[in-house]
Amino acid sequence: MAPPLFHYPLVPMDDFLKHERRERCKLLVGIVVVLLVIAVVALGVLLIIYVTRANSEDCQAGHRAVMECRNVTHFLEQQLTRAQDGFRDAEAQVVTYNQTVMTLMASLDKEKAHSLDAEKKVEELEGEITTLNQKLQDASMEVERLRRKNQDLSARIAEQDSASSLKDTSSAAAPLLLILLLGLGARLL
Repeated sequence: MAPPLFHYPLVPMDDFLKHERRERCKLLVGIVVVLLVIAVVALGVLLIIYVTRANSEDCQAGHRAVMECRNVTHFLEQQLTRAQDGFRDAEAQVVTYNQTVMTLMASLDKEKAHSLDAEKKVEELEGEITTLNQKLQDASMEVERLRRKNQDLSARIAEQDSASSLKDTSSAAAPLLLILLLGLGARLL
């Protein structure tokens, strides 16, 4: 038997190229759709895995630990801020106390100098008192000596009064003796 001859109608080339282009576009669209479906499925699977892991007990415990750490950190930051404020206040008080101490030290130095000056004056006055006491003792001794002399002179005058010849002279010697005693007393003081 002889092969049958098939007769295909002749198709113009333009129609053939259009048809081929359509087939290629369909193929490309099909490939893109398949790739998109694969990508969506892959993303869906990854999302499911992420959600299951995010909702797992370990993840929740980690999230709670992170929150506790944040709370503790916030609390510690507040305490640190308060401590720093307290430290600044303490530093300001130390500066004030140091200024007060410096002022008091200057006042103390002035008082010490004043005290030393007063002690020197007291020593000088004590020296003067000692000197004046010595002069007073010397003057008292001189007065006592002059009193004895006066008594001796009075006794002599009394003896001379008994001898009437010198009566006039003894009355003249008494004022002279008084002037002599006053002069010696003034000289000693």
